[in-house]
Amino acid sequence: MSPTPPKSRSTDYRVDPFDLHLLLAVLERGSITAGADWVSLSLAAASARLRALEARVGMPLLLRSKAGVQATDAGLALTRLARRVLAELDGLHLEMAAFGAGLRGTLRVLGNTAALAEALPPRLGLFLREHPELDVDLQELPSDAVLEALRRDAADLGLVADHVDTLGLVCRRWRADPLVALLPRGWSLARRRQLGFAALLDQPFVGLGRDSGLSRFLLAQAARGGRVPRHRVRLGSLEALVQMVAAGVGVAVVPHSAAQRLASQALHVRPLSDAWARQRWLLLCTTAASDARPATQALVQALLAT
Repeated sequence: MSPTPPKSRSTDYRVDPFDLHLLLAVLERGSITAGADWVSLSLAAASARLRALEARVGMPLLLRSKAGVQATDAGLALTRLARRVLAELDGLHLEMAAFGAGLRGTLRVLGNTAALAEALPPRLGLFLREHPELDVDLQELPSDAVLEALRRDAADLGLVADHVDTLGLVCRRWRADPLVALLPRGWSLARRRQLGFAALLDQPFVGLGRDSGLSRFLLAQAARGGRVPRHRVRLGSLEALVQMVAAGVGVAVVPHSAAQRLASQALHVRPLSDAWARQRWLLLCTTAASDARPATQALVQALLAT
């Protein structure tokens, strides 16, 4: 008959932070009496709490003598951890108190080119003015990358075009955002009654950077027909792009809102006949978790209201 193994000792590590404060006070002041006085406890109450703490961790923490107290090896280890834990708790209380008072918070917002360059700025400015406690961290990504980040909880809100798969996300139609063609003044292509994207691909292109959401989307549309746009130049902003088209360098495809804002007498703005360009919406997308956050709700409602 094999011997019965000894029962393992059950150790309760649920420690009251106040007891950690007491332990540090006792060791820093050299006696239980001085430590108890520092944290406003009676000597009897402090002694009882220290014995209970030792019982919870399962070993002595203090060497008691007439000359005072010293920490055991376990007591020294616990004091190092206690200082770290109490500092973290202090930080936690400060952080949560700030949120509770409505003082701060950061919303992570990702969006495609059209959303971040055109649709969002005027509406976001009003929101930030009305909510000084909130900050917004913006990043431009293609629509599919925005949704991937949402699913990884790397964003609170995504602003995307409606050509992507939004399965599993909470999405709301925000605003129509058709794409239009920009052509230099006097180009014969502008006289066509029906202008499709395929016809533009026969012309030199002016575009945004390769990694912009709009450039990647247009490249994908061209690839469906086995084509690749010939870019004469790529630029960092829609403003620069419009100037280059007006100078006669090439054609471009931009959101209708950008064309309205930036078009000049030196170029033509023409609708595209392709369904993907005409029937295009921007969506506000969240996850179920981010949708429940008050700050996200506030921004979504503000954007929908405008």
